[in-house]
Amino acid sequence: MCTLLEKFDEHEGPVRGIDFHSQQPLFVSGGDDYKIKVWNYKQKRCLFHLLGHLDYIRTTVFHHEYPWVLSASDDQTIRIWNWQSRSCVSVLTGHNHYVMCAQFHPTEDLLVSASLDQTVRVWDISGLRKKNVAPGPHGMDDHMKNPSSTDLFGQADCVVKHVLEGHDRGANWASFHPSMPLIVSGADDRQIKLWRMSDSKVQKPPSSSSSRRQLGQVHAGLNNDDGVSFESFERVTDGGGLNQLGKLGLGFQRFQCLIAFRLGRLTLAEATTTMSPA
Repeated sequence: MCTLLEKFDEHEGPVRGIDFHSQQPLFVSGGDDYKIKVWNYKQKRCLFHLLGHLDYIRTTVFHHEYPWVLSASDDQTIRIWNWQSRSCVSVLTGHNHYVMCAQFHPTEDLLVSASLDQTVRVWDISGLRKKNVAPGPHGMDDHMKNPSSTDLFGQADCVVKHVLEGHDRGANWASFHPSMPLIVSGADDRQIKLWRMSDSKVQKPPSSSSSRRQLGQVHAGLNNDDGVSFESFERVTDGGGLNQLGKLGLGFQRFQCLIAFRLGRLTLAEATTTMSPA
């Protein structure tokens, strides 16, 4: 049984995003009033609000380690805020439609966003993290006065690492796998797509002609009637082997087998044997 403990009603419109802090008695919220609010649920009050977005706020989440809040908005931007200093430390632009969600990677200096522009984007935020750890002679306060600044070599704090194109309608959600190099996304096209993140450097393809990998940011989908596909940052070409797997059907166990094959944990022969009907 659940018991209502408290109600908080300071937002001036629908509340769309909310998230607990992992260690402190805080939660953060964002809504259609363009405001991000940080609350202390033990004190039962709003501590402060963050202003900067120019349209509805879709999601708000805390970073697992740094004093950051990540927000996504219909103003087509993603913002990172330092909730301790109550300042915006970075504005990420690039989407050209509503940004429906943004999530931090659980361990790496990455975040993922999904937008109604039909793309999912992976952002490298290591530059911002480095400035947060070692902000330089003027400190973080000086950097926060200009959240879109670059360093001496022209490197932006947050840069797009990958643009995932493949959905036919607006993307509503994207999320990192907690431990594997995978991203899952869902969209208005009724599709769920699973993507593999590969290393930035090109790897030498295997000698077998049945599993040659042609690297590049082109997705290769294996679709079934349920609207689920495996999307990769690597374009895979083979001598019909993947088509053979695709024709066998993708139940849950077989889909897991396909993932293992695409990650190189099963050979084509092993995957085919496992996925074949008994």
